[in-house]
Amino acid sequence: MVKDIFNRIYLFLIFVFLYAPIAVLIIFSFNNSKSRANWDGFTLKWYLQLFHDPDIKKALYYTIVIAIISSIVSTLIGTAAAIGIHNMTKWKKTLVMNITYLPILNPDIVTGISLMILFIFVRLRLGFFSMLLSHIAFNIPYVILSVMPKLKQLNKHLYEAALDLGASPSYAFFKVILPEIMPGIITGALLAFTLSLDDFVISFFTAGSGVTNLSITIYSMARRGVNPTINALSTLMFLCVLILLFIVNKRTSKDIKEEKN
Repeated sequence: MVKDIFNRIYLFLIFVFLYAPIAVLIIFSFNNSKSRANWDGFTLKWYLQLFHDPDIKKALYYTIVIAIISSIVSTLIGTAAAIGIHNMTKWKKTLVMNITYLPILNPDIVTGISLMILFIFVRLRLGFFSMLLSHIAFNIPYVILSVMPKLKQLNKHLYEAALDLGASPSYAFFKVILPEIMPGIITGALLAFTLSLDDFVISFFTAGSGVTNLSITIYSMARRGVNPTINALSTLMFLCVLILLFIVNKRTSKDIKEEKN
């Protein structure tokens, strides 16, 4: 009994430590004063100023465009790669999967610097295209890991049965395989979009002059001094990422329940 109470108090303190700064940030995004210590009344003016700031609108444009394009491309490549890995022999699959884990386990700063050096080496100008390629590169492993469990659940005889019944390989894939693995593909796409939307370190090293995203913009604004619009922008980003992660977790929980049944 005492141990359970202690564990609950410990867990509560952990959550307070993690989320108290975010709660303070959200509360002061509605503060009428620029002060971070005094509450001067409720206001939405800092949110309204966001949509009149050309730098923020430019950063929002690049963030959304890169997130959409990178999530689509990485989902296509990751899904194709997952199908290819699934059909490999055991030792080849193990080797490729271990290589797939490396970009995920690798620190973002190492990945960002490595990609920056690669782009400079091949004489690719840092800018929109370099940032887009970087986001596609670090999103692909997450898509692969999202699709692979659905492929493992797949009955391999379904595809063979479709071929025996006269279906072409492409028709059998789109009508039999694709619907079965679609939940994993959607989860991977949402995860890729969320990671691209929230990335800072890799984007910082691969973005050129004139190209930025919201994370880099927030960092630049914070260096110039305290600005209440940072709180508003950070709050909106937090809510967007929270909603996307909630959707991903719901889909993942649903897939786990279906797997158990």
